[in-house]
Amino acid sequence: MSSEALHVPREKLRRETLNLHYATTSLIEEFEAVDWYRQRADDCDDPGLKAILLHNAHEELEHAAMVLEWIRRNDGEVNEQLKKYLFSEGSITGREEDASGKHGR
Repeated sequence: MSSEALHVPREKLRRETLNLHYATTSLIEEFEAVDWYRQRADDCDDPGLKAILLHNAHEELEHAAMVLEWIRRNDGEVNEQLKKYLFSEGSITGREEDASGKHGR
């Protein structure tokens, strides 16, 4: 899979970098699966199959949440960004503008 490609030789990467790469790749794959299941459910004309597809999408979201939490716990920079933006109110981009002093262009 192209999403698993490393951009530098494996032997040059720290173990922590490889583990974060595995987690990032897994997160991408989980969200891709959610998207695929939702698209198929939208196109499906069988109610039973549609329910299964949506159930599968929900399971993939659970997996994505687990991987994201692992990433948050193991990458301080990701942790800081998630603290800043997740579960916030108001303008999402406004939070960055407030922090940097840049407002509207």
